[in-house]
Amino acid sequence: METLTGSAAGVPYTALPPAVDGPAPLIVTWHMLDAPRTDAAFAAALPMRGVPAWRVHLGMPMCGARMVDGRVGAVVELARRDALLAFLAPFARQAAEEFPAALEALRRQLPVDDGPVSVLGASLGGAVALNVLATQAFPVRAAALVNPAVRLRSVVPLTDGLAGHPYHWTEEAHRVAEEFDFVARAGEIAAELPLLVVSGELDHPVLRADATALVGELRAHSGGAELVTVPELAHPLAEEPGLDPAPQLPTAKSVDEILTRWFSRQLTN
Repeated sequence: METLTGSAAGVPYTALPPAVDGPAPLIVTWHMLDAPRTDAAFAAALPMRGVPAWRVHLGMPMCGARMVDGRVGAVVELARRDALLAFLAPFARQAAEEFPAALEALRRQLPVDDGPVSVLGASLGGAVALNVLATQAFPVRAAALVNPAVRLRSVVPLTDGLAGHPYHWTEEAHRVAEEFDFVARAGEIAAELPLLVVSGELDHPVLRADATALVGELRAHSGGAELVTVPELAHPLAEEPGLDPAPQLPTAKSVDEILTRWFSRQLTN
């Protein structure tokens, strides 16, 4: 079966079917806002072809089919207005809030089984996945994060180049940053959940430190989290502009192989 595209409760997606017939488990992903920055491009970067599950890559707000006027400039304008309150937090919050309805629609549209869903998030998509995990609104079978935005407080300074000036922290901004601090909220994630964090050796040092801190906190609560470092991997998983499917980079191939082994093991246990 070929790659499918569609919309689930208004959320665009790119779906890759498993090689097996009949209902199969479901893995839902959220892409990064760096390259690859659309669901189609993310599916090409991390196809996880060997996993016996549907891999459904959801589009983030204002990305891919939801880009304003087909351009990324609208996102940049939000970052310049307020990197945290107008850009990072609203994107992560909206993607998490629209997930339950999207998941229900996906279960109607695709031949997936009725077991718990698995999730994967990269960069800001990692904050979405962590938000979903922390709410524990429904069972999750396994989760993985790639170069995740574990603390939005750490991500904000990385956007100063877009804004053209250092971020001005307000009382509201500090409050929202606490909401998206998943090291502090690690205790809200189900203790028995298998969780893998993939961190690029060349990712932003602050994001690598946060990934290590998250795994440390999760291990303190349950002992079930794993951290894997990928040599030579920086933050992006694809070449710019990262809007359309592109040949898989060697570093992305390494991540893809790690995720394929991880999810295959979790789904067959």
